[in-house]
Amino acid sequence: MNFSQRQPEWHTIPAVALNHIFDYLDPPDRKSAASVCYSWRLSFFQKRYFRNFRFHLDVGIDDQLAFFHRSMANLARELIVVFDFQNAFHIQKMRRLLHKVARCDNIQKLRFQTHNVGLVAIGGMHSEHSVAIEQCFVEPLKLFLNRKRQSCQLLDLGAIEALSYYAHDFLKSMGKPQELLQLTLASIKYDPSHYPILTLDATLLQKCAALQVLSLDYDSLSDELLHTIQVLPLRKLLIAVHGLDSEEHPNVSETAWANFSDHFSSIELVLTLVYAYEAIELLQHRVLRRNMPLTHVRLLFCEQMNAEALDWMSVHHSETLRSIHYVDSAYKHSNRMDYARHGFLRQDPFVMMAWRCKQLEEIVVHGYLMDPHNLVGIARLRGRQLKRLEVSMIDWSSAAPLNAFNEEISTLLGQQWSPITPDKMPPSLALDYEERDQFVYEMLRQDLSQ
Repeated sequence: MNFSQRQPEWHTIPAVALNHIFDYLDPPDRKSAASVCYSWRLSFFQKRYFRNFRFHLDVGIDDQLAFFHRSMANLARELIVVFDFQNAFHIQKMRRLLHKVARCDNIQKLRFQTHNVGLVAIGGMHSEHSVAIEQCFVEPLKLFLNRKRQSCQLLDLGAIEALSYYAHDFLKSMGKPQELLQLTLASIKYDPSHYPILTLDATLLQKCAALQVLSLDYDSLSDELLHTIQVLPLRKLLIAVHGLDSEEHPNVSETAWANFSDHFSSIELVLTLVYAYEAIELLQHRVLRRNMPLTHVRLLFCEQMNAEALDWMSVHHSETLRSIHYVDSAYKHSNRMDYARHGFLRQDPFVMMAWRCKQLEEIVVHGYLMDPHNLVGIARLRGRQLKRLEVSMIDWSSAAPLNAFNEEISTLLGQQWSPITPDKMPPSLALDYEERDQFVYEMLRQDLSQ
C-alpha cells in the first residue's frame, strides 16, 4: 500500500497529548471523539469529565448493566436504577449492583424506579420474600448509607412499600446524616385500607441537619415529628395519605401545624391522596387543618369527589394553595351521585377555588364532569395567572358550540386552550390498574423534582 494511502493511526497519539485535546473540547464533541477508537474511549472515561454525572440504569438490559460495572460505577454521582420488583432475576442483580454502589464513594445520590410500585402484598414480608428484600436491598443499602468518606446526599426508595418499612434502619445506618439533602420515604400501598403503621424516630430525622426535601406517608406524621423537623432547612414537604386508622394514629393538631407554618413561611407542602377510598370522605375532618401551609393538592383515584373538602380548602388555604389535581376513573359510578349529594354548595368547587385562592395557577381535572360555563368562569376569575387548566370530561349538552368556548378561554388565559382530546387522554381514565400505578408514581416523582 502506498504510504500516502495509509489510514491515520489515531490510537498511537500519546495519552498525555490526547488528554490535552479532550480538555479543550466541549462535552458533546468530547463524547463524539470518544467513539473514534478504544484508546480514545479510555481517555474519555475520567472523573474530571463526569463531575455531576447522572446515570440512568435499567437492570433488565444486560449490556447497560455490564457497562455500568465496567466504566460508570466510579464516575457517576447520581444513579437512577430501573428494575422490576416482581422479577427474581432483577432482584438478584440488584444485590450485586447495590454492593458495588456501596463501594463507590463517588455515588452520592441513589434513586429507585420499579415497574411494580405498590404491587407487593405485605403478607409476603413474613416469607422468603422478606429475606430476599433484606439480603438484596436492606443490607447493601445500609453499607451505602454508612460510608464515612463520601456521604449520601439523596435517597429515593421509589415509593416501594416493602422498602419503606425499613426507613428506621436506613436512617440509623447513616454515617453522615448531616449531609443528606433529600429523603423520599412515601410509598404506594398494596392495600390502602390495611397496612402496618411505620413509626419514625423523630430524633433520627433531627440529625439530618441539611435536609431540604422530605417525603413521608401521613401515618408517620405526629405533633412531635412536626416539631422536631422545624430545626431542618426544609423547602419542600410531601405527604402521601392512604388510609386512616383512628385507633393507632392520632390526628395532627392545629397547634402543631400553626407552629410549623410560622417557622416555614415559604415551604412547599404537597398533600397527595393515593387510592384513599376512606380517607377522602374524612379529608376535611381528619387530615386538613386551617394552619397547614398547603400549596399543592393531589387527589388520585379515590373513587369519589368530596366537594365539601375542596370548598373547605378554598376557604382556609386561600392564601397558599397554588395547584390542585383531581384525577379519577371516568367509569366510576359515584360522579353523578356525589354531585347531587353536594348540591347544597350550589357552586362547582373548582370555580370557588378559582375565586378564593389568590395564588392558584394550576387546575387539572380528569374523571369529573365539568360544565363549560364553569370553565369560562374559572378562566375569567384567574385570567393569565392560571398557567395550566387541563380537563377531559365536559358536558356539552346545554352549551354553545365548542369553538366559541375554546376561543374565549384562550383569550382569557392568554394561551391556546382546548380540552384534552380522546387520543391524548391520560391512562387514569382507563381501567388498566398497572397504568394507573405508573401514573401515580410519575405524579409523585414529578412533585419531588419540581
